This record gives sequence, structure tokens and C-alpha cells, in this order.
Amino acid sequence: MSTAGKVIKCKAAVIWEPKKPISIVEIEVAPPKAHEVRVKILATGICRTDDHILSGSIKANFPVIPGHEATGIVESVGEGVTSLKPGDKVIPLFLPQCGKCTVCKNPEGNLCEKNDLGVPRGVMCDGTTRFTCNGKPVHNFFSTSTFTEYTVLHEDSVVKVDAAAPPEKVCLIGCGFSTGYGAAIQCAKVRPGSTCAVFGLGGVGLAAVMGCKSAGASKIIGIDINKDKFPLAQELGATECISPLDFKKPINEVVFDMTDGKGVDYSFEVIGRTDTMIAALASCNMNYGTSVVVGAPPSASQITFSPTLIFTGRTWKGCVFGGLKSKDAVPKLVSDFMAKKFCLDPLITHILPFDKINEGFELLRTGKSIRTILVMGDEKHTRK
Repeated sequence: MSTAGKVIKCKAAVIWEPKKPISIVEIEVAPPKAHEVRVKILATGICRTDDHILSGSIKANFPVIPGHEATGIVESVGEGVTSLKPGDKVIPLFLPQCGKCTVCKNPEGNLCEKNDLGVPRGVMCDGTTRFTCNGKPVHNFFSTSTFTEYTVLHEDSVVKVDAAAPPEKVCLIGCGFSTGYGAAIQCAKVRPGSTCAVFGLGGVGLAAVMGCKSAGASKIIGIDINKDKFPLAQELGATECISPLDFKKPINEVVFDMTDGKGVDYSFEVIGRTDTMIAALASCNMNYGTSVVVGAPPSASQITFSPTLIFTGRTWKGCVFGGLKSKDAVPKLVSDFMAKKFCLDPLITHILPFDKINEGFELLRTGKSIRTILVMGDEKHTRK
């Protein structure tokens, strides 16, 4: 029986307040309004950004349904939607692409003005939410909210992908993989034969390593305090890996020693800490080096640094979603994956049923997982 036009009751993971465990409850999901689509989530990844909501280091409006990296199937569409139809396989986009704003029209821009990242509102374009729990409104997160069996998205925040794509793998293209890979390929534009350093070897950092390798970098230094991550980093392209805990001198001095006193051409901070942002900047060549901030910084953090670090010519930049235009890039990356141009399997360490979500977050916090994928009730699930 069709559910189009009706309220759907389903399970969702809700954060009621910071520093409290996520609870799975029954919610009501309203039908999509004009230019919106309702999507049945098939698989969704647990990202460090979601954990930042739990810890309170990233602002959100509570109660909230987190999650922003997923694959799903369109259940129904609202009035005026022409790009999607029920049954389409889709990836939600936490970074929308309206195609009409100044940023979308700029060939170098990707931070669409319709985004809900900086000062999150947690509602749809009309100022209301499609989620309720016992009649009380529940906010969305990053315009996506994928930790739920059903979600509602504006059509600018979702894109159709290859129907044959495996949902538990390509969901990574909705955030983690694209953010790291794009940081190297699109944002830094790593050149063949260049040298790179990647600070943080989680899922996004490893994707950055993959991007550096794909671009033809000759030296890729992986940096992390967790040495258990080194074998996989080297399998994916890191030429050597080091831990700051093994050295008495600052890690940027170690990187200079490893590059004959020159520093790397490109460095990537993929952790979200201000101290490592400075260290990554200081690790690249003082004149022509480029350092990219990829890790999401805590909302309240400030940074202090010596102007001489950039006066000599270094470029310091940040990027969201790897600098990629989401609607343009995501279907192409899915097609590249299906054509075996890159592999996502090494980044996925655990596949769990949706109701094990708190276990998935614990695996993340203890450093035991790269990416944990949650699959919904009627999807098969196994632990890798």
C-alpha cells in the first residue's frame, strides 16, 4: 500500500541534549512539501562530525536527528520536483547545490548559500521540520538527518546515483571519502611528483592519502598517534607513517627533516584540532607550500599563529566536502567507483544493524574503527 502523502512512523536515533547517549525512538515523518523528497534510508555511515554533536563541540538545535552520510531510495516527492522520482537510488547531500546562487555559479565555489552548516537552523526552507516525536518537533541536521529509517530532503540536497551501486559502500561518497579525496584532487590540486603530509589517518585522512596517490604524489607522509592505522595507510598509498609521540622535537621539524629541509608541497589537517592545524601549516614549504584544513573545527575554537608562517608565501586554506560541487561530483564519483577506479572497502571496518548505533560510536571513539556503516532493518548486515 502506498505511503505517499501520508505520515510515516519509523525508528530514528535522536539526541535530546549534548553529552547524552543517542536513543532510538519512534518518530513521525511528514510527507514532503513542494520541492522536497522523502527518502527511505538503506545505509548510513557514522562520521566524527556526528560525534561532535554528541560532545557538544559542534552547535546544533536539540532535539536533533544526526547523520549526514547515507544512501537511500526515494519514497515520494513533493510538488514541483522534476529531477527525482519514487524508486530512484539517491545520496543525500549535506552540502546542497542549488545551481542558482553566486557561489554555485562561481566555478571555484561549492559552499552553496542554501547550506545549514555555519549557524544551523535545523529546519527546512519554510522554517518548519518534517520530524516529530510524540507530537513535539525534532530538528534535522545539516539538511539531511540520516540516522532514521525515513528522512525528508530539499531537492537541492539530494542526488540520483547508479541504481546498481551498493548502498553500504557508496554512502561514504556522501561525506567521508569525497571530503578527503576532493581535498587532494580538487582543493589542493596535488601535482604529480609532489610531496604531501596527511595529519590524521581516520576515514577522511585515508581518503586524502588515496587522493594524493591518485594525483601522482611521490612522497606521502601519514601522521597519527595511533600506529594501528599505519598498515592500512601504507596499503592505500602512504610512503611512510610517523607518530608525533615518537619524537621530542615538534612534528613540523620532523617533516622538514624528512624532506631535506624543504617541507612538503602540500599538507592536510584532517583531525579538527587547532594545534595540528598550525603544525600542518608549519610542515609545508615556507614559500610555495599549501596547507588545507579538512577536519571540522569545534564551534568555539580560536587559533593564534605567527604571521611569518604565511608572510613568506605559504597558502593556508580550508575546504568543505573536498571543494567539490556536490550534485556534479557525487554521481560521477559513484560511477568511478562502479568502474573500479578506486576501492572503498578498506575504509569500512564495521557494518552493524541500525539499533547498534551507540556501539558504532564507541568503536569510533576508541579508535577501533575507520568507518562503521549502519544498515536498516531489511538490509543485510554483517560485521566485517
